[in-house]
Amino acid sequence: MDDSTDSLKPKYRRVVLKLSGESFGHAGGKSGISIDETLNIASQIKRIHDRGVQLGVVIGAGNILRGSQFSAGGSVIKEASAHYMGMLATILNGVALQESLESLNVQTRLQSAIRMEMIAEPYIRRRAIRHLEKGRVVIMAGGTGNPYVTTDTAAALRARELDAEILLKATKVDGVYTDDPMVNPHAIRYERLTHAQVLRDNLQVMDASAIDQCKTGKLPILVFDFKKEGNIERAIAGHSIGTLVE
Repeated sequence: MDDSTDSLKPKYRRVVLKLSGESFGHAGGKSGISIDETLNIASQIKRIHDRGVQLGVVIGAGNILRGSQFSAGGSVIKEASAHYMGMLATILNGVALQESLESLNVQTRLQSAIRMEMIAEPYIRRRAIRHLEKGRVVIMAGGTGNPYVTTDTAAALRARELDAEILLKATKVDGVYTDDPMVNPHAIRYERLTHAQVLRDNLQVMDASAIDQCKTGKLPILVFDFKKEGNIERAIAGHSIGTLVE
């Protein structure tokens, strides 16, 4: 694969990157925040930022907790409260990413859909756009601030609000398959899909609400393996990696 400077010239001016909480976690699925993994993400983001791309980042918190783990039958914690706990956990990942980026001299702003002014700005669409225009990476945490809404859907909504040209769905697999490639060695990777196909076939790209938002907004989604060194740069340069949904 040609990774020369010219080949990595950004195709997109403004993008939203969706990072799962597991992106920040330790190897082997151990809970918590791995500083090494977070710095690796920050280094990739810095290279994109240095190329002049306006980047918004939406983060999950599965490495710390998922609201669903507290909302199972018989739990004393109500389901809505469990979802709020999950949203609050995204703030922890957001602070870790912000500190990691700023240690690399990348200007950032952490915005939260849940108000907590001592730690983060409130998410305000116009302010977020202004930060992007000034060359700051905008980290968006707290989901949408509402329970029962996934961070995938939050990413789709933010990408539409910020007029992003593409939504990058960073995963640990290299695209969308006909079946689980870890279980079925004969599973085939899709190179391209339509939003309608994903909804019709219930493919595990993002939740249906997120896909529907992107379909309505004609927003393409690229599902790719961000663990492969340089893949975020390749994705933004428009290289043929992962699975493109449009």
